[in-house]
Amino acid sequence: MIDILTLNIVPTPIGNLEDITFRSVKTLKNSDYILCEDTRVSKKLLLKYDIEVPLVSFHSFNEHKTVNKHINQILSGKKISLISDAGTPSISDPGFLIVRESIKKGIEINCLPGPTALVPALVNSGLSSERFVFEGFIPSKKGRTKRLKSFKEETRSIILYESPKRLIKLLKELQEVIGEDRKISISREISKLYQENLRGTLSELINKLDNKTIKGEIVVIIDGK
Repeated sequence: MIDILTLNIVPTPIGNLEDITFRSVKTLKNSDYILCEDTRVSKKLLLKYDIEVPLVSFHSFNEHKTVNKHINQILSGKKISLISDAGTPSISDPGFLIVRESIKKGIEINCLPGPTALVPALVNSGLSSERFVFEGFIPSKKGRTKRLKSFKEETRSIILYESPKRLIKLLKELQEVIGEDRKISISREISKLYQENLRGTLSELINKLDNKTIKGEIVVIIDGK
């Protein structure tokens, strides 16, 4: 039987390390090596589940230079898995490039189901989950205003990722563009000890959070028009 050349995409917990599937652990244990963003972060996960497989750094600063090397390793018969620091690779994390180039070389992509922050944040929001658009991190400078203005007429729920340092700025910009009465939900530290979900209008949440220190990973859900 001929083994199918495969790149495994393995989602990892976004907070609680117990949020990983049995299949994901098995896949990682059966890998020759694992590509990850930060070996220090991923090592904690491997230690918890006794995964004794080498970690190789693969992030946005080196993926263009190293992608072909790893693809050649797969073509030579190596079993390689890709993980990110948290969640599913290529969703606002490195991964798209190696997936695209692997497909070009005839390598199968085996993306396991698993954690990603946008789904629990959307469900927790209480806003419509029937139709939604994922915008990820919007530009911090060039193109930011144009992107924000596009949300004004969007009828689907809008999902954004944002850093805690820029959250208040984002909320105030949204208030100017789409109005203070638009409903939003903010999920912070999903699955972690201090998980928090805040819901209300833009003006209500700005008043609640302004001048407060905000920490953790942030997902913002905006109600559609």
